[in-house]
Amino acid sequence: MTATTDDGSPQLNPHQPHPARMYDYFLNGKDHHVVDAAAAEQVLTFYPQAKAAAQANRRFMQRAVGQLAQSGLRQFLDIGTGIPTEPNLHQIAQGVIPDARVVYVDNDPIVLRHAEALLNSRPEGRTEYVQADVRHPEAILDAAREVLDFDEPVGLSLVALLHFIDDAQDPRRLVHDLLAPLAPGSHLVLSHGTADVDPETMARVMEVYRSGGVTVQLRTRDEIAAFFEELVLLDPGLALAGDWHRPVDTPESDDVQVPLYVGIARKQ
Repeated sequence: MTATTDDGSPQLNPHQPHPARMYDYFLNGKDHHVVDAAAAEQVLTFYPQAKAAAQANRRFMQRAVGQLAQSGLRQFLDIGTGIPTEPNLHQIAQGVIPDARVVYVDNDPIVLRHAEALLNSRPEGRTEYVQADVRHPEAILDAAREVLDFDEPVGLSLVALLHFIDDAQDPRRLVHDLLAPLAPGSHLVLSHGTADVDPETMARVMEVYRSGGVTVQLRTRDEIAAFFEELVLLDPGLALAGDWHRPVDTPESDDVQVPLYVGIARKQ
């Protein structure tokens, strides 16, 4: 997500750090500017685990999509895509199911510039990119129907997105509206930032983002669990990212408390 104008359209200030580019920096990517690196380094001075947190979030997405594809899920709607980082969601899904279909959605003009990287689908499958805002679910769903069959299960991915939506914008309603038309057997894949682990440090991190004009609202475990109401959480339930199906060979360097709750749930 990026800062927006009064009418909800995205705006981009090249002189301010941008969350998508800062995330790219934390992932050791190349699609960021000096201002983004400076803000990210500011975060790292008091929260040196920021890179580990970004990488843990990315690993969660990869594991979650791989797990769902292995279970037979063939369609994915990824909202809040961000700057492409390989392997992208469609590469994970189509690595298991070559004819899987994926719709990527973001309102960020930075992501639009890189969208071509999201469209290199296997010939058997299909990927599309939609420029749209999660705060307008009807527009997203209308566009997604051009690619996805809503009579069959869909994996709805909201990874590291909803903490950029404050309560005034009613994120629980947005999630409900996005899930409502999806077929039974669809799944919600969600990760969300929290201050439960280290409130003081996370308050300082959020101040860096807010100083760049970005709306951020971290939530407690109970508040995040509310996004899964009326859904069935898959094992191991709602967990911190570092604890969610933690591989036995996880490097010791990853042994940090990541301030991010993650989970997958199935629509009945």
